[in-house]
Amino acid sequence: MCNNLPKLGGLHLSSNQLNGQIPSNLCKCRELQILSLSLNGFNGSIPREIGNLTMLKELYLGRNNLKGVIPSEIGNLQSLEVMNLIDSSLTGFIPSSIFNISSLRIINFSNNSLSGSLPVHMCNHLLKLGGLYLSRNQLNRQIPSNLYKCKELQGLSLSISSFNGCIPREIGNLTNLKELYLDENNLEDISTAKTVDEVLKRFHMVSELEVNKDKSSIIFSKAITQPKGFKFKLLKGFFVAFVWKIWLSKADLSPLAWRKFSYQELLRATEALSETNLVGKGSYGSLYKGMLSDGMTIAVKVFNLQLEGAFKSFDVECEVLRNIRHRNLIKIMSSCCNMDFKALVLEYMPNGILENWLYSHNYYLDILQRLNIMIDVASALKHLHHVHTTPIIHCDLKPSNVLLDENMIANVADFGIAKLLGDGDLMVQTMTLATIGYMAPEYGIEGRVLTRYDAYSFGVLLMETFTRKKPTDEMFAGELSLKRWVNKALEGSVIEIVDTNLIGRDDENFFVKVECVSFIFGLVMDCSNDSAEGRINMIDALARLKKIKTSFVANIGSGLKDGSNQD
Repeated sequence: MCNNLPKLGGLHLSSNQLNGQIPSNLCKCRELQILSLSLNGFNGSIPREIGNLTMLKELYLGRNNLKGVIPSEIGNLQSLEVMNLIDSSLTGFIPSSIFNISSLRIINFSNNSLSGSLPVHMCNHLLKLGGLYLSRNQLNRQIPSNLYKCKELQGLSLSISSFNGCIPREIGNLTNLKELYLDENNLEDISTAKTVDEVLKRFHMVSELEVNKDKSSIIFSKAITQPKGFKFKLLKGFFVAFVWKIWLSKADLSPLAWRKFSYQELLRATEALSETNLVGKGSYGSLYKGMLSDGMTIAVKVFNLQLEGAFKSFDVECEVLRNIRHRNLIKIMSSCCNMDFKALVLEYMPNGILENWLYSHNYYLDILQRLNIMIDVASALKHLHHVHTTPIIHCDLKPSNVLLDENMIANVADFGIAKLLGDGDLMVQTMTLATIGYMAPEYGIEGRVLTRYDAYSFGVLLMETFTRKKPTDEMFAGELSLKRWVNKALEGSVIEIVDTNLIGRDDENFFVKVECVSFIFGLVMDCSNDSAEGRINMIDALARLKKIKTSFVANIGSGLKDGSNQD
């Protein structure tokens, strides 16, 4: 396949339905830097010729039907930074040549059938390694004591294997470590430690200690001393894990705020992430409807960890949602986090996403309902930009990220690429790609992000909501865009662009409705100015929308039911 692509730099084919063997002539793509074939149906063994891709930096082959051994030729990839072979049926030893690749940042071989032991001096050359994930294999013997030389290590998972002996005291020198998983091995007690304080002092690099036996759990932060009257014993068989809790311990969000969910619980709730429970898809994962054993309905956002940026997206969502509360922002209840699975448990929105209401023939929204939804969204953005202590920019506003509760109140969701402005910051730079059609010009060209970036996206959302046209509709080609189409219509008849379900020529309130949508599209132009400095802010945009709604309700008659939007 590479005969005609000798200069190909990246091959991204993850999450398709490809099968057969991985072509050995990939070695002819000599300039390949990223090879991503995960989440397919490839079988057979990893071709040894892959070792000829000496410029390769990222290798993703996980979640296929691969068998056989990891070829030692992979050790030739001396520029490799990420090696992900998760969840296949690979067997044999881990080639020692891999531990000589000094550029490696991530090694993830979890959920295979790899055997043997780890080299005693495995960290001599892995000075940049940030994540070592080897759980669910058949690795044995002692955990190498020289792991402390991997000084950049933040995540270490050696769980569900056959390691024996003591946990090396030297692990306590990994001062950057945030996650440590050693459960379900044949490890002995943690030396002679008798109290919580002793353990915490020994493993001073982590923020919290979690000790589980069966289904019970007890959490102690570093600042907490041993509870009075509590006898802490480190008996053989205890699961000792060190977990980086970035927000949950501070949150008091809902009846589920202090409840922790296991992977198995969320699988049961969503019927093993069944397609029938799939609610929608976002930038870095999928949203599922779930039902707990007590009958409570939840939403579960499962992150696709095969996607580059998914780990960061999970952290960003937790950081953004942990302290902000507003009636128009999705509420996060809890999370489930391990090395191979990350999910957020969210408040369930029974009326689904706005996108379905706009484009499905089974749903209908009138002008007032659409106005109320847009006021809700504007209220959320006003809070994020101007009320919250640290201004937050959503960066990915679109109909699929607006969820509707049982009362049709809108909740803004999916903060996976949101940006937080620090003290005094007016803008931040980003390389993260948002959704085509909703990005402000300065975002796509310069990577600039400021609060008025969201104003532009809000303008596009307004256009789409009242025209029922996506900015990526096939009719918009060449120089014609959704914005230009709307702008041109404002010079003539707005009735030509508005959703035909909203206004009919024989409608008794025809002129009132035309006036209303004309004012809305006028606001659209003020939101979507090509110049960020020329755009309206969300305080003024919200005030304009409320004024439009008040005028519309007054003119169309007092008999209409009116929603109650609040800040």
